[in-house]
Amino acid sequence: MQISQLKNLQRREFLRRASALGVAGAAAPWALSLASIGEAAAATTPSDYKALVCVFLYGGNDYGNTLVPFDAPSYQQYQAIRQTIATPRDQLIATALNPRIALPSGRQMALAPQMGRLKTIFDAGKLGVLLNVGTLVQPTSLAQYYAQSVPLPPKLFSHNDQQSVWQASTPEGAISGWGGRMGDQFLASNGNATFTCINVSGNAIFMAGQQVAQYQMASTGAVAINAVTKPMYGSQACADAMRSLITADRSHWMEQELNRVVNRSVNSQAVVSGALGSLPAMGTAFDATNSLAMQLQLVARMIAARSSLGASRQVFFVSIGGFDMHDFLPEQHPGLLGDVSDAIGSFYDATVELGVADRVTAFTASDFGRTLTSNGDGSDHGWGSHHFVVGGAVKGGRFWGQLPSVSVNGPDDVGQGRLLPSTSVDQLGATLASWMGVTASDLPSVMPQISNYSLRDLGFFS
Repeated sequence: MQISQLKNLQRREFLRRASALGVAGAAAPWALSLASIGEAAAATTPSDYKALVCVFLYGGNDYGNTLVPFDAPSYQQYQAIRQTIATPRDQLIATALNPRIALPSGRQMALAPQMGRLKTIFDAGKLGVLLNVGTLVQPTSLAQYYAQSVPLPPKLFSHNDQQSVWQASTPEGAISGWGGRMGDQFLASNGNATFTCINVSGNAIFMAGQQVAQYQMASTGAVAINAVTKPMYGSQACADAMRSLITADRSHWMEQELNRVVNRSVNSQAVVSGALGSLPAMGTAFDATNSLAMQLQLVARMIAARSSLGASRQVFFVSIGGFDMHDFLPEQHPGLLGDVSDAIGSFYDATVELGVADRVTAFTASDFGRTLTSNGDGSDHGWGSHHFVVGGAVKGGRFWGQLPSVSVNGPDDVGQGRLLPSTSVDQLGATLASWMGVTASDLPSVMPQISNYSLRDLGFFS
């Protein structure tokens, strides 16, 4: 191989890895696209706007106390299994769900008592519950799991690996995620490709594409490089000199790419700040003490600024941590669920205010579910879990998928109430991607394992 060819390969790999990994924290603006992406000639008002918002619950959310069995026989089984951490049934009366399509065998479920705002959206038909979804390679029965006769997701029950499999369909070390790969499909339709995939919570493999890179923001807005965006030591000349130093053309390709990233960061920060600064005040209230609510408020503002940013299709990522509750689950889990419910509730209200509720869909995700059994004061790592899909286009007020039995070592779990998923993340992703406008022929490039499933649309949307 010639030296020039080797350099080209190294350069492409550098671009791929840099766009996947980015730089978090105070240096977040450095995580802009490194690839030379052709952008539309001008930003025009999007006539067919859609946005997808992933709300990731880091640590592995406890499904058993999020969506609780409420009919008397099922609750008795639940309480017998979760003696020390069960939610009292009388606290569930106000959040018991009455779906538009009844669950089989007289089953009834209730949301955690702290999730009243989500119940309101469920009752309005704009939120639904996806039952027992998780990482799979292909449809898998309990017999196949025990016989190990089909491929299984690698390193089950491991936080890092299962976060990666959820977000990228491959274990830790992945260089692209399905949110970013979805963004790849829409680069040409956006007036400014930089604002295709926006992360408001640091860095996540979910948002890295083969071409697109996540634009990282703080919940307060675009993060500025202060030495460039305002006078340095009181001198504009110093700031200009600093900008010239860190954005000037270089002879080495790695230096050149790095300086181009910084230049795009400075330019994009100015565009975002101008777009957000020109917005009128939003009437929807967001709780300033709720970090997830603040992230989603920024997402709502970015959606409000979509015309200024030239965005037609956008993917957003927000997150909240603290769900790895081996201990103190009864004390700490309710507060986290309340934060999730209130944040998503405010965000949905904001999309209604902005007139885009039917063009914005949010969904929850997490490392994995947890055991139905209690370890005394908490629950341990599991597999399948229940998640929410929210938006004006959602056929809500119902459940999708198969409701598992309330049992240990029963027909739906691999031990201790660890649910064997009956629906795969690939099916979830394919359904959302199709709604966003990804064609059937392009779905495998977004969800590589979707060809293993005959059902590729879970029926969330009208």
